[in-house]
Formats: sequence, C-alpha cells, structure tokens
Amino acid sequence: MANKTVLGQRAREQGGGEAMKRGGEYSLTRSLAHTLPRSPIALLFSGQGSQYAGMGVRLQRFSAGKETFQEANDILGMDVAYLCCSGTDSELADTEITQPAILTCSIAAFRILDEKANHRGTEARREKERSNLSVSPCLRGSLRPLATAGLSVGEYSALVASEVLSFADALKLVKERGRLMAEAAAANPGTMVAILGLDSAVVESVCEEASFSGIVRPANYNCPGQVVISGEKEAVQKAAELAQKAGAKRCLSLDVSGAFHSVLMCSAESGLREALSSASFSRPRIPFIANVTGDYVEEPEEIREMLALQLSNPIQWEASVRRMMDDGITTFVEVGPGKVLAGLVRRIYREAEISSTDDLIGS
Repeated sequence: MANKTVLGQRAREQGGGEAMKRGGEYSLTRSLAHTLPRSPIALLFSGQGSQYAGMGVRLQRFSAGKETFQEANDILGMDVAYLCCSGTDSELADTEITQPAILTCSIAAFRILDEKANHRGTEARREKERSNLSVSPCLRGSLRPLATAGLSVGEYSALVASEVLSFADALKLVKERGRLMAEAAAANPGTMVAILGLDSAVVESVCEEASFSGIVRPANYNCPGQVVISGEKEAVQKAAELAQKAGAKRCLSLDVSGAFHSVLMCSAESGLREALSSASFSRPRIPFIANVTGDYVEEPEEIREMLALQLSNPIQWEASVRRMMDDGITTFVEVGPGKVLAGLVRRIYREAEISSTDDLIGS
C-alpha cells in the first residue's frame, strides 16, 4: 500500500500545483474555478440509502444531465432515466436498480456542476439553465479538490470523478455488483441495524457477545455515536437488544435486502473480482480514499482489491473523513442524491463547510 504520508503530502501539494498543471487532463478543477471555494475541498459521493423517488428530475433539466442519462440507458439497456425520474420507492429499493441509478444521478450532478462552472455550451443554453443553478455562500472562489471518496457504491462515482474508471465501465461494474449482492442476499439472508449513541468499541463488544446467535459484525463506522451492524437476523436482533441495555439511544432497522459489508457477502466478492479484472483502471488524478482502509489508494490493482474487499468488510467512513481533515480539508461537497453524507460529516467535524448538489442544483 502506498505510504499515507507521501499521498497526504501529494494531496496537499495538488491544492496549488501538480493537478492544476495537467490542464485539460484536470477539467474539474479548472471548470469549477469560479463557483467553488478557495479552501481545501473534498468531493463526497452518495451511497445506497440516499436514493429517493424523483431524484433525477432536476438533473434532466440540464443538457449535461440528459446526456448522462441517455448514456446510461444505452450502456445498460435499461431505462435509467425513467427509474430516476418516475420510479417508485419500492423499485428504487431493489439493489440491482439502486446502484446504477445512484451512480448515474451522481455523475449527472458532477457533470452539471463541471459544465456550469466552466461556462461551456452556447450562451443561450447557459442563460436558460443559469436560473436553476444556485451557489451556496460557502461555494464561492476556486475549487482545489484534494480528495474524493464515496460511501459504498459511491466509491464508483468517486473513481469516475478521479478518472480511474470510465463512466461506461463503472455502470457495468455496479450493475454486476448489484446482481451479485442480490444473489448473495438470497442465498444468505440477513439484515442491518444502525446503533445510535454508543462508542464503536461498545458496539463491537455487543456484536461479539451476540455472535453465539449467529453472524453479526459492525458494517459501517459512520460517525461518532453511529455504527451500523450487519449479519444474520437473529444475531443482529440480539446485538441490538444488548446495545439498548448498554445505553444506545436508538436501534434502527434499515430497509435493506441483505447483510451488506459482512461475511454473508463473500460469494458476491469472488464474483466481483472477476468483473473488476476485466475493467480498465488508471491511477487517480484526484487522490482517492478507500472505504476499507480510510486511507489513500493509488495503484490500480490495489483499488480493484479494495472494491472487492468492501463487499464483506466494514466501511471506515469516519476514518476517511478524518484522513481528509488531517490534510487540511475544511470544505466538503456531497455529489449525488440526498444529504446523508453531509449529515455524517457535520457529526465528525462541526466546523466543516458543507454543501450538496441537491442544494446547488435548483429544483
């Protein structure tokens, strides 16, 4: 694994140098120069659970959004645009649909901000669309993105933004990822519960105590006082009961179709490795932080490995945000549907400046 100090230093240096020198290779920094902040910034990409009915409607009002949805439709052979604009909550709850839908909405939002900030397109088109694009007070100045990260399936959006993966390859991968996860969930039923108000060490302890009832492990270290557990239903229920006895404020059952980020997904992991091996990966042009380690990953083979391991290992989201904070990042933009990540960042770093594309792209 690449040395974290070296990669952190490289990320800091990119704020004023190397990435900017890439010119056309680094269109994001150049294109958002007039709308986003001069302070160090990270782009965070939404994960599963952030979807909502109609999440693609506002994106379709922009040419870059329409083009992105058409591209997804053509590549996947399914009407992603319809699902994102008119699909029901129950349709969007299907992981095989949710994953490509979130990726498409995230990249559409990413491209819209890129195009608008760079003033591309005809003047008439800009004038027509300008009224739909608002700019938060904290998003004025010059974008100097030091890092990208995404929650779970959001990693694929982050990798497209960092130019590690093409949008086409990312779409094919998340569609296959969704299929494999659905198969694993059917073969190994399970569930997930969010534990609120306990330290992570206490959650780990109650999972260990409940393991006599079956498989249960922490799956997402989201922020202080919020850890999601995953595993077999009886064991997860027992761990939740123990957590409440230990002083948890709440234990919330999640509306998911399987025990994601647990060993019950191991069969999906092996299948995903095969799919990942056939996709083309490049080194990140914006430093990328992986869920599994909460640290920078740079080599293509290591990125492939992190994506495979992510299916059956915990998401280190709090560690990922703190890693960015260590590099002086103070501003975060959540790209994609919803504001889940913005809320988590606020719990980790109260002084952070945070915006989301749901705010930036007018309704």
